[in-house]
Amino acid sequence: MRPIRVLVVDDSATMRGLITATLTGQDDIEVVGAVGDAFAARQSIKALNPDVVTLDVEMPEMNGLEFLEKIMRLRPMPVVMVSTLTQAGAEVTLKALEIGAVDCVAKPKGGEGFPTLADAVRGAAHCRVRPLPPRPQPPVGGAALPAYRSNGRIVGIGSSTGGVEALFSVLSAYPKDCPPTIITQHMPAGFTRSFADRLNRTCPCEVVEAFDGAPIRAGHVYIAPGGETHLTVAGAHNPVCRLEASDPVNRHRPSVDVMFDSIARTMGGASVGVILTGMGRDGAEALLRMRQAGARTIGQDESSCVVYGMPKSAFEIGAVERQAPLERIGKLILDLCAHELREAH
Repeated sequence: MRPIRVLVVDDSATMRGLITATLTGQDDIEVVGAVGDAFAARQSIKALNPDVVTLDVEMPEMNGLEFLEKIMRLRPMPVVMVSTLTQAGAEVTLKALEIGAVDCVAKPKGGEGFPTLADAVRGAAHCRVRPLPPRPQPPVGGAALPAYRSNGRIVGIGSSTGGVEALFSVLSAYPKDCPPTIITQHMPAGFTRSFADRLNRTCPCEVVEAFDGAPIRAGHVYIAPGGETHLTVAGAHNPVCRLEASDPVNRHRPSVDVMFDSIARTMGGASVGVILTGMGRDGAEALLRMRQAGARTIGQDESSCVVYGMPKSAFEIGAVERQAPLERIGKLILDLCAHELREAH
């Protein structure tokens, strides 16, 4: 197989060199060009036809967001955003992921390297990039489901590449008194608080970055902090969030497998597991254990995934009870969480 052809776009010559050196060291990746501004990038895309573009958020003359919008409108292709680990950098990167970028990596601090960059590029090369439909607008105050009341089931959702837009879609279907939901989305440290804030501004329910000891309650959604810990559930009768500082699992921290395993042990049949778009197989094995413990399980179908990796792995081992397109998953969750609990089987 031919290597993945990458165009590097960054206004810093030092950063272009670091990104190029990191990717050139991979047997399956070839850097075909490295340029410092959007105008040079536009010409390079036409001339070189890369498979993936890495794009700096902050560039002179035309910033990364403006350029990304032009790419997605005129020539949709996989783009990985490279961002600083600052509040402003996180906000802009999240906007980029909403526009159509498929992944993001944080610029290293000091002499650190880019440990996740090559995997992000590999994931991007396998992405299904297409113009995104307008995001559905949530009803004011969650008024679309006046009779809805959570039955106590806890919902766990795992996602990775393409997950930002997928989660916006799922949570936009939630009413104000939604089922208690915990989410692990693979995302760099420092970005998840901004992500939770953006979801909170958009969705009728309350969305927060999870903290250790947070009570898991109806009407609330908890996003796993990126980077240093895994998000788990403890306490079956009065469940709370736990943040565990243990080693990465499936090369991820937080890991969907760790979260799903804790739900299987703690909640058993009083839970729903959902696996969305993402590269790899994080979450697949533990979703099966959730199903075996009596939980109901949902997987995103291939046609609506940006990357049909995690849901495919889960489906192939029998972990997914029901596959569905993204636009139906929010309602499916609510249906399962509004019905009477059945005994685990």
